[in-house]
Amino acid sequence: MKTFAALSLLFAGGALARYRSPTLVERTPVFVEERAPAATGAVKYAGVNLAGFDFGCNTDGSQNLTNVYGPVSPGPDGAGQMAHFVKDDHMNIFRLPVGWQYITGGNLGGPLQSSNLAKYDGLVQSCLKTGSVCIVDIHNYARWNGKIIGQGGPTNDQFVNLWKQIATKYKSNDKIAFGVMNEPHEVDINKWADTVQLVVDAIRGAGATTQMILLPGNDYTSAGKYLSNGSGAALIKITNPDNSTTNLIFDVHKYLDSDNSGTHTECVTDNIKDAFDPLATWLRTNNRQALLTETGGGNTASCAKYLCAEIAFLNANSDVYLGYVGWGAGSFGPTYELDETPTGSGSNMQDTSLVKACLKR
Repeated sequence: MKTFAALSLLFAGGALARYRSPTLVERTPVFVEERAPAATGAVKYAGVNLAGFDFGCNTDGSQNLTNVYGPVSPGPDGAGQMAHFVKDDHMNIFRLPVGWQYITGGNLGGPLQSSNLAKYDGLVQSCLKTGSVCIVDIHNYARWNGKIIGQGGPTNDQFVNLWKQIATKYKSNDKIAFGVMNEPHEVDINKWADTVQLVVDAIRGAGATTQMILLPGNDYTSAGKYLSNGSGAALIKITNPDNSTTNLIFDVHKYLDSDNSGTHTECVTDNIKDAFDPLATWLRTNNRQALLTETGGGNTASCAKYLCAEIAFLNANSDVYLGYVGWGAGSFGPTYELDETPTGSGSNMQDTSLVKACLKR
């Protein structure tokens, strides 16, 4: 997890305070079940998060919209960053976080807000132009203003309506992936799995029948707790409308600092023994795959040591780990502890030391 409430980020534009009763659609046969491939020694996907449209999001699911600072003109050059990452670092996936409040203009259950959607979609289209996979990520911790989705807060229908609109917009592009929710925490995992099933049904029912859907677990979707907290057992029951599990991918996060908060510049673990090794065994046993959509550390020697080891393990187990997405670039500035934003502009962008050491391919 990232504890965002304590972070203060400095940008050219100033200081930004930043964190960190349903109806089923008809099930029709659409998918063909596929077995996971053998490990190849290299994960399929490598990339970074392009943050900014999620700024102002807090772990209680609130968002201060005055803090949104999207990596689009006239702000930071997200398009240029992604072009650089693809050309110079051979990356091929980007996660594009956005707040639920931002994309709906603060209207719970309402339509996507046209002007905000246009700005966010500008980032999505820039991502698609690189040929990369682009993850649309709702960054609200399974909440809206302090209340849990489907558990006393927003109704499942309201959340499903959000995803039906998003899926309808992007259904024709197979490079879009759907990140159902960033870092749920303190949820009833079985009720949460029911909610996620409804979202999967809605996405597939809207016509997005082939894209990846990322299934997030409890405890900030921690890879180290995915099994012990019941997330794996609950989410493994989720299926496509034809009862297959094709392109239903487990979404996991893991940081390397002393308290797994992602708020320190020094790292102390590679997460292999306690997280990624046991999870790999479980994934392999169940013929499933996971994607690490947040990991990272400071631009320090300790983080280079441990993050490179973590990524090497993922590469060695590429049959069950699809890839990794570092946190984070986009609108982050050099004072941020986990900054991965390249400096410079145009064709002269330069990576941070951690990106150079571990994340580039």
